[in-house]
Amino acid sequence: MKPPFLPLLAATALALTACQGGATRPSCPTGQTCLEYGIEIEPLTLDPQKANLVSESRVIGDLMMGLTTETPEAEPMPGMAESWTTSPDGLTWTFRLRDAKWSDGRPVTADDFVFGLQRILDPKTASIYAYLAYIIKGGKEANEGKAPLGSIGARAVDPKTLILTLEHPAPYLPQLLMHQSFYPAPKHVVERHGDAWVQAGKYVSNGPYMLTSWRLGDRIQAVKNPHFFEAEKICVDRINYYPTPDAVAAERRIERDELDINTSFQSNRYERLKRTLPGYARTHVALGTSYLSFNTRDVAALKDVRVRRALSESVDRDFITRKLLRAGQQPAYSFVPPITAGYAPGPKTVWAGKTFAERQAEARALLAQAGYTPQRPLKIEIKTANNTDSLLLMEAVQADWRAIGVDVSLQQNEGQIAFAAYRERDFQVGSMSWYADFNDPVSFLALMQSTTGAQNYGDYKNPAYDALLAQADQEPDLVRRAALLSRAEQLMLGEEGTAPLFYQVTRALVNPRVTGWADNALNFHRARWLCVKE
Repeated sequence: MKPPFLPLLAATALALTACQGGATRPSCPTGQTCLEYGIEIEPLTLDPQKANLVSESRVIGDLMMGLTTETPEAEPMPGMAESWTTSPDGLTWTFRLRDAKWSDGRPVTADDFVFGLQRILDPKTASIYAYLAYIIKGGKEANEGKAPLGSIGARAVDPKTLILTLEHPAPYLPQLLMHQSFYPAPKHVVERHGDAWVQAGKYVSNGPYMLTSWRLGDRIQAVKNPHFFEAEKICVDRINYYPTPDAVAAERRIERDELDINTSFQSNRYERLKRTLPGYARTHVALGTSYLSFNTRDVAALKDVRVRRALSESVDRDFITRKLLRAGQQPAYSFVPPITAGYAPGPKTVWAGKTFAERQAEARALLAQAGYTPQRPLKIEIKTANNTDSLLLMEAVQADWRAIGVDVSLQQNEGQIAFAAYRERDFQVGSMSWYADFNDPVSFLALMQSTTGAQNYGDYKNPAYDALLAQADQEPDLVRRAALLSRAEQLMLGEEGTAPLFYQVTRALVNPRVTGWADNALNFHRARWLCVKE
């Protein structure tokens, strides 16, 4: 994805602050149900094949629908596909599509799914998520420009029959197909408008809602899609999505009844919120890990495993989770959360069993071995998003690193700018979280494959690691597959390919009059299941 235009985003942030300061709840048309929904940050795009931010997926998941979709508990269920069959070898999946229409009344066809897959794999699209579609036969070659897009394993037999041929068996495919990268694209609209098809007035969707307006720095509005196949079962008629990066300001908007939902809250205010807004604060163990990425491509010091290990092991994860964040997060010494389906617990950083004092002493020794002393300290910069939780976390990391003699500075950026910098490798150390796209260890471990591209922020590369993941892809026995993935993770952790900090919890403020909200580990909450009591 292209880096955002910085002056525009700065103006957006000012407009957003002004908007939040004097906002009131908009009136809802008589006889309708409306939902005021706070999301983390301003989306950069609502294009399913280009999006990668959590806030983008929240909106896109209400506008669009894939072959499978989420239950309220975020389990896969039939979406645009009403049924499917799998070949005995697990490589060929045949989907039978239901009768469905785009929001402009045109039928949703198998060709729209083929077009969507070709689009995300097209090198011109430059999708950060193209690697997910490498599971489609020939997908990697097409994305690298070595094969025509028409050669990938996606074929429309007729308007209602889609056949996907995979590179390897993937029993988790129904989970994966819930992801926006596998959504269809309205070919008749994209070819007419090009990249402008995602603008309000041009956007055509196949999900429960359709886009009506997008006022940058204010709100995105969607209304019920009358052509959705279960429109009569949808309770909420209109949704306003408000970018709310300031968690405390969002909390106040909840208190003033300007918002019904906000998808986050400041972590260390959890106990306070349980008193001041009883019944609002929702938490749940998440399929998510917060971690640090080390730019091993461009920063000479970070190419040294001794430096990476010193930086990782000197972070006091117990203090961060128990004293700083205090909302149920757990210290992380592996990258894959232990609750992940198909995971064989066991991989850990090589220093996980040591006391914090022992780790600090070892970190100082490792830095000295690498040539960094009090007279010649390691100088490093952490680039972070400027939301409150991230700043608190990185200030704690900064203090821990200063304690072992590192000269460390913080650079704060608005969220979209920070992640654009991570993608462009314009950082030394980056602070980020990864929430699973689907419930399988591969959703985490694939980030570190050498072929992943922009989301492998630290550019970890090891042929042995890639080989273990490739071997796991071909392994039909689930126990042996889990063991291979475990070996791969242990290899990566041993090389300090990333610095896991803690396992996340989902956090949301939900007005008790909102019904249908189900806390779940994937943190998907589609508006089609929600309603608002009078």
